[in-house]
Amino acid sequence: MINFTYVRTTTAKAAVGLLAKEKNAKFIAGGTNLVDLMKRGVTAPDRLIDINAVPLKQIELVGNMMHIGALATNTAVAEHELVKLHFPLLSLALQAGASQQLRNAATVGGNMMQRTRCGYFYDTTMPCNKRAPGTGCGAITGYNRMHAIFGGSEQCIAVHPSDMCIALVALDSTVVLSGPKGERKLKFIDFHKLAGTTPDKDNNLLPGEMIIRVEIPTNKLAAHSYYVKVRDRASYAFALVSVAAGLELQGNKIVDVKLAMGGVAHKPWRLLEAETFLKGKMATEANFKSAAQIAMKNAKAYKENAFKLKMAPNTLIEALNLAKSKA
Repeated sequence: MINFTYVRTTTAKAAVGLLAKEKNAKFIAGGTNLVDLMKRGVTAPDRLIDINAVPLKQIELVGNMMHIGALATNTAVAEHELVKLHFPLLSLALQAGASQQLRNAATVGGNMMQRTRCGYFYDTTMPCNKRAPGTGCGAITGYNRMHAIFGGSEQCIAVHPSDMCIALVALDSTVVLSGPKGERKLKFIDFHKLAGTTPDKDNNLLPGEMIIRVEIPTNKLAAHSYYVKVRDRASYAFALVSVAAGLELQGNKIVDVKLAMGGVAHKPWRLLEAETFLKGKMATEANFKSAAQIAMKNAKAYKENAFKLKMAPNTLIEALNLAKSKA
């Protein structure tokens, strides 16, 4: 790692001010991803701004909205009684991510900001438009087993690694941001971005902004929610494919449905067309299979990841069946 300066701050305003003064500065909280990137030379900030003392660890229900601070740990959120009661989908997704030790350190904001685990991104000797724009994408013609089947571009086919974010996008969450011009809100579905022609940009944060909290509206999905993660081993592995599914049922009729998929795109992948198809229909295997076919529209595989074209719809069907049958 190169030399860097380190500073602590205790308020969001001070943190944003410090970030504005140093172009190549980064916030650090748990550091579970950032420190790895620094060790490997993938990123080299001139200054680290420690924000652990900023009071952003709240997990509370405010009216019909759950507020979760950016510095709440993944463990604290997953195990919170209000989260398990109102948003079990989020709790399940968090428990599927990383190891217990990492969840104890990792924060909500850090989880949102984590970068892809693409091997070409981490290997500084290989071409990677995300790490070094203009050098090419080694994965497109290389080893791409873990890579995208939706929304890829000629510049990048890396996937977003988070489990938490798949649940948050399915739950219609909103991100509250603070920057030099004050606070603004951004729908979670718009926070992360596809690679397009700027794969080095993972999200739509403006210069100098920091994540303050996530807001989740209450819903009627808790009784029938499930998160399915297919991976190479049972723990500490990133998703080949994952699905967050929530159903609101009246008898066997689907009143509302929320679906999102992970391990398949540069951002958490919301299955809006499949949701539209299922609303108002009966929760049957046949309808779940039709929804899965709709969800796979425009999917594109590469040499090593063609198996995802079958795995993804099968995982969606499994998640819907498990959500339906959940007591």
